[in-house]
Amino acid sequence: MQQDYAETIALQALAWLAGNDALLPVFLGATGASETDLRARAAEPEFLGAVLDFLMMDDAWVVAFCDQKGLKYETPMMARASLPGGRQVSWT
Repeated sequence: MQQDYAETIALQALAWLAGNDALLPVFLGATGASETDLRARAAEPEFLGAVLDFLMMDDAWVVAFCDQKGLKYETPMMARASLPGGRQVSWT
């Protein structure tokens, strides 16, 4: 997946989180970000990677996001791999 498309997926995930009144405070608490930070850092690939990391913490969140956006369930993982810090490390 190209980084531009991965960033688009992450921005969709950020918008989904921002629109989720129950989950947004959890995201803000887990990341230490403020609502102002969401707007200010939305263009930063590293921050978008953190959004996807958070989303992928719970399969139910991935399913809900992907179902709403009409995406395959593996799309957030593929997008995360295309953003800074998302490469899988092989220890063997």
